[in-house]
Amino acid sequence: MLYLSGKVRPDLPAMVTPRMRQLPPGGQPWAADNGRYASPHEYTDDKYLEWLAKMAPYRDRCLFATAPDVWGHALATLMLSEPMLPRIRAAGYRVALVAQDGLERQNVPWNDFDALFIGGTDPWRHSDALRLIVEQARLYGKWVHMGRVNSLRRMKYAESIGCDSADGTILKYEPSADVAEWMHHVIRNPSIWRP
Repeated sequence: MLYLSGKVRPDLPAMVTPRMRQLPPGGQPWAADNGRYASPHEYTDDKYLEWLAKMAPYRDRCLFATAPDVWGHALATLMLSEPMLPRIRAAGYRVALVAQDGLERQNVPWNDFDALFIGGTDPWRHSDALRLIVEQARLYGKWVHMGRVNSLRRMKYAESIGCDSADGTILKYEPSADVAEWMHHVIRNPSIWRP
């Protein structure tokens, strides 16, 4: 299981956003997040696609690029994401749909994206509905990622429901947190419940 740091460091995979104005770490996997969650008033589809074009030299190491989303609202997310899914793919990236609360009640366009990024509120992220969506994603062969993972406990949970990767901003606030050890711990001690 990979941990993508929200603070770019040379020794770790990273989650990079346009607002960070940083390049992915050399030789490390990375993922592109559109940054709409932190700054919805600044986000536009065109600016995001321009940024992805600038990041093209690093595209071969990119795990996925997220489509725009609305925190906690699956229907609004799908309305924003669906037009962008093919545009992100056309830019040469594997595209991620961000799962938000209520996705289980929507018609999920499974063939239009490559990765499922688990967003949403904490209660929904711990629901049976989310676990079933993750199982579906695994059946469709999707990469599964969980955002806002800032503790070993949450990383263990992400692994236990079938996530391939997770990200968080813990290193921004606690530079001494040993997220590399979290990855190794989860790899050495896989969940017996993992689907």
